[in-house]
Amino acid sequence: MAEGVKIAARNQKAFHEYFIDEKFEAGIELTGTEVKSIRLGTLSLKEAWCQIKDGQLFIRQMHIAPYEQGNIFNKDPLRPKKLLMHKSEIRKLIGKIAEKGYTLVPVEVYFKGSLVKVDIALAKGKKQYDKRQDIAKTVSYTHLRAHETL
Repeated sequence: MAEGVKIAARNQKAFHEYFIDEKFEAGIELTGTEVKSIRLGTLSLKEAWCQIKDGQLFIRQMHIAPYEQGNIFNKDPLRPKKLLMHKSEIRKLIGKIAEKGYTLVPVEVYFKGSLVKVDIALAKGKKQYDKRQDIAKTVSYTHLRAHETL
């Protein structure tokens, strides 16, 4: 990634479960204690998914652990968080999602300077045999790498 970018979390499950077609960058609406918790690396995207509701984009099931020193300022770890994108971009996403098989999946969360950004991907679900092919490719690649070092 570019200079000044620090990756906080990556969703490896998304690359296994989906074909990634196009990525979009979005801001995310967070509270202060959530940002501090993300800086500590207590963030999980495993079960996260995106939803467009009333023309607004939300990320759901993204778990941000409560900040230890946050006490009363901590929010619910699984609360829906609003993603910030231009309306024209959201309309484009709505059109793509209307096509059969497309969904929005969060791919990674990172810091761009002091701002927290989310990469969301327009993705299409893989079939079981596609997943097997990906596993076979990674196994054969690691097998080849192991023989090169010998």
